[in-house]
Amino acid sequence: MSPVASVIEEIAADWLKDLLGFPVTWSVGFVTGAQMASFTSLLAARHHLLGGVGWDVERDGLFGAPPIDVVVSDESHRTIFTALRMLGLGGERLRRIETDGHGRMRVDRLAEALRGAAEPCIVCAQVGNVNTGAADAVADIASLAHERRAWLHVDGAFGLWAAVSPSLRHLVKGIEQADSVATDGHKWLNVPYDSGIVFTAHRDSHQQALMVPVHYIQMTAGERDPRAFTPDESRRARGVPIYAALRSLGRKGVRELIERCCDCARRMADALCRHAQVRLLNEVVLNQVLVQFVPLAGDPRDEGEFTEKVVAGIQNEGTCWLGSTQWQGQRAARISICNWATTEHDIDRSAAAILGVIDGLNVVLGSAKPKT
Repeated sequence: MSPVASVIEEIAADWLKDLLGFPVTWSVGFVTGAQMASFTSLLAARHHLLGGVGWDVERDGLFGAPPIDVVVSDESHRTIFTALRMLGLGGERLRRIETDGHGRMRVDRLAEALRGAAEPCIVCAQVGNVNTGAADAVADIASLAHERRAWLHVDGAFGLWAAVSPSLRHLVKGIEQADSVATDGHKWLNVPYDSGIVFTAHRDSHQQALMVPVHYIQMTAGERDPRAFTPDESRRARGVPIYAALRSLGRKGVRELIERCCDCARRMADALCRHAQVRLLNEVVLNQVLVQFVPLAGDPRDEGEFTEKVVAGIQNEGTCWLGSTQWQGQRAARISICNWATTEHDIDRSAAAILGVIDGLNVVLGSAKPKT
C-alpha cells in the first residue's frame, strides 16, 4: 500500500501494455498467478455483463440473476474451470467447443454454438496450449464474440509473450480485441511465483467488481490504488519484480529471451526426431515440444507405458527435467523451454541424455525395429 509500490506498479503496467501491444486505456492488475488473473478477468466480465441487463451482482448476488452463457475450448486450462467454479458460474455448466489436432478451438464450431447462445455470454479462448503451444484464432473468435455482444477472455499464461516478437506475433493476432487477458510473469519473464497479470479493456468494470471503499484507508489524489485491480486486500507489491525484470531486460532483451526459447524448442524437436523411437505429436510453434517414445517391436510395453518409463528415467538421470502429460487420449512427454539461461549447448546435452535413456531402456525380444 506504499505510494512507492503504487508508482512502480503503474510504471510496470504501462511498460507491459506498450510491450504487448495493448491500448493505453486498458487496466492492469498484479495478482498471484494466471489462475487469479483469469478469476479477476471473469469477475469483471460477470459485473459487466449482468450490469448490462440491469442486475447488480455485487449487491444482489447470483440468486435470481439472469443466467450467463459460458463457452470454452475443449482444451481450456483447468484454471479456467476453477475460476468459473469460484465465481458461481459452474465448472460444468458451460459449452465446450471442439478443437483441432493441435488443440486450437474450431472457429466453425464456435460460430454454431454462438448462434444459439443466450445473452449475456462469456467466451474463453487461449494462446499457448499447455501441451502443444498452439494458439486459438483470436481475431476470428473476437469477431464472433463481439457480434453476439459476448465478453471474450483469453488465457495467455504462456502464449501472450509471443506478442513481443515480430516472428511470433501472428500467434496472438487480434489479442487487442479481447475484453480481458490473463498471463503469468513467473514463466517466460522468469520472475518468482506469485506474479500473475490481468489486463482488461474495461477499467470501470474491473474496479467496480472489486472495490468496496473503507473510511480508514486514504490514497493520495491521482495515485493508483493497487487494491482496485486485484481481489487481495493485504498484498505484497507484486509489480516490483516485474518492473525489475523489464527494467533489466528492456524490450530487446524480452524479445531475445522469447525467441531464443522458441529456437531451442525447435532444436530439441529436430534432435529427438532423428531417433526412430521418438514420435513428435505437435507442430512446434512456440516453446513446447510434445513427444511420445515408442518401444521396439517385441517389447511388451505399449507407447504409454514406455513413455512413462523414459520420463522417469530422464528425471532420475538428472541432466534435464521434463514431465509426462495426457494428450488426446495418450500419454506423452511435455518439454517446456522457458528459462532465460538455456542455451543451444544445454539443448544438445539434454537431447543426448534423453536419447541415451531410451536406448538404455530398450528390451529387444526379437526385432530391433521400433513399432509402427
